[in-house]
Amino acid sequence: MARNPRPPQSPGPGPEGGKSKRERIIEAFLALLAEKPFEEIGFAVIASRAGVSLAELRGEFSSTLALLAAHTKAIDQAVLAGGDADMAEEPPRERLFDVLMRRLEVLEPHKAAVRSLLRSAMRNPGLAVALNGLAVRSLQWMLTAADISASGPKGMVRAQGLALMFGSVLRTWVHDDDPGHARTMAALDRVLARGQRWSGFLDDLCAIPERLCGRRARRRRDETGGETIAA
Repeated sequence: MARNPRPPQSPGPGPEGGKSKRERIIEAFLALLAEKPFEEIGFAVIASRAGVSLAELRGEFSSTLALLAAHTKAIDQAVLAGGDADMAEEPPRERLFDVLMRRLEVLEPHKAAVRSLLRSAMRNPGLAVALNGLAVRSLQWMLTAADISASGPKGMVRAQGLALMFGSVLRTWVHDDDPGHARTMAALDRVLARGQRWSGFLDDLCAIPERLCGRRARRRRDETGGETIAA
């Protein structure tokens, strides 16, 4: 059961050990985000920090939200690549705990940028909605990595619930400077315990339409004397 934090990870370098243009742009954006609010970061300063032209920046990304989406995808890939085969026999809650702690470990070098982004989202409802969409998509992958279904309407609701809960863990994590991340781990444990209860309730709720359909079918057979009515 992987309850001990691993050394921080980050997405790997570009081809031939160097940073690609795309990676340099994302790194420049994250460095700026650690220094100033999201809404104050313009394309010109990103291009200057990354050492690229505006034309090159536009060729790679259409907006700052696209930059965030690319960074989120890179974090997803790093987490998915670092799976622990020893967790396969653990209960779902422990598997998900392990996956989400891996995510926080990969995010560790970008903690200041995440802290800044959370502050901006509190002031900007539009940004908060956009970040929620990125989080839900990302956490569907995290649920899948933990071998928990994230498909269909129920999976989407499960990912949305996890996004809200994980957001509260992030708010603890950005202020947790303990190398062992004891506060963060305790917060994640609490939200997953609540999520486990919610998931059980969701399973029961989703079973209601199936039971209703079964009752309707039985009533229909009773009304027709057991005969099947052709459509």
